[in-house]
Formats: sequence, C-alpha cells, structure tokens
Amino acid sequence: MGKQRNTILFIGDGPTEVFYLKSLSDVYKGITIKPDYPKHTNLQELEAKIVEGIQLGYRYIFCVIDMDNKGEEPIRTQYVKLKSKYVKPINKPKQGIFSEVFFFETHLCTELFFLYYFAYTSRSYKDQDSLLKDLNNYCEYIKTEDFFKKCKGLHAYFEKHGGKLTQAIKNSNRSLIEKEKDNRNYTFSELGKMFEQFESIKK
Repeated sequence: MGKQRNTILFIGDGPTEVFYLKSLSDVYKGITIKPDYPKHTNLQELEAKIVEGIQLGYRYIFCVIDMDNKGEEPIRTQYVKLKSKYVKPINKPKQGIFSEVFFFETHLCTELFFLYYFAYTSRSYKDQDSLLKDLNNYCEYIKTEDFFKKCKGLHAYFEKHGGKLTQAIKNSNRSLIEKEKDNRNYTFSELGKMFEQFESIKK
C-alpha cells in the first residue's frame, strides 16, 4: 500500500524550469522537484515522472510546461492526449493513492514569466530569441546551464535586478484574463495561477 504524501511534486519540462523552481526553495518551503537533475524532457519522460509521483503517493503533481514545442504535430496531439489522462484525479484506494495532476503552461516559454518579473507584454513573439531580447533589456539572461549555475538562483537574480515575483504573478494572471477576452493562444503564462494554487493548498 502506498503512503499518501500530502505535498506537492513539481515536474519541470526542461532545465530552465528545474533551475527556476529550485531557486524558489527559500520562498516556497518544502517543495519537491523532479527531475533531480536538469535535462530536456520529452513527453514520454514527462509521463514517466508523473507516474512515478503518483506511485510515490504525492497528493498534487504540478507540471510546468513550455508551449513553444507543443504546437506542431505529432507532439501537439500527444500532449493533448497526455493531459486528457489526468483530467480526473487518480484514485486507487487499495494502494493508498489519491493524486491530482495539473499542467501549467507558458507560451512561448517560461522566460515569458521571467519577463513578467519586470514588465507586462502581450506582444506575439515569433521565436524565443525575440523574447529573450526583451528580457535582456532588464537583466542579462543566457539560456544555458552555465548561466543558470553562475547566477546562483534565478529568482534571487531577477529580484536583485529589480524584478518582483509578486509582479510576475500579477502580470501572469493579467495575461490569462486578456487571453480569454481576446481569444488568443499566445503570450500567456499560467505560473501565477500555479503559485496561487500552491499557496492555497499549503494553508
């Protein structure tokens, strides 16, 4: 019988997400992050981590997803199929398991949420480079593991340069309101919603 963990498992879609989530350990106490080592994760590996989290008895599983590589077939269909598997909670009473899996998406990529630390935008980015250029107007940012390690924590690094997590959450939520209002499918982040849900669970 599994042992129910009334805690949240965060699963990063790639190195950026893992390094960022780990940098928040001082802000959000007691979070568990997978993978333990940063790497680019394909959908099969992502699902394997979800299944592992369920088997380990995590009550909540938060998946942090970049959408820049989810728009083309066959990945788009595979991703939609993966999400559909976890619309309902995983309930296995005999194994002592009850898990809810949530997907929190950012388009184009998590760097939009980083930009939201400093400013709001709803512009359509044609690629990551144009987004990173805007982020670099506020602080140096290089999408490499060497840079992530050198800055000694992405969250603290952004705040050191004048950004604020509270502002990022506010801007993120604004992007979702405008996304629905304008019926657009670009330049939005659900990470603000994710952090608010985390806070409500921890209360």
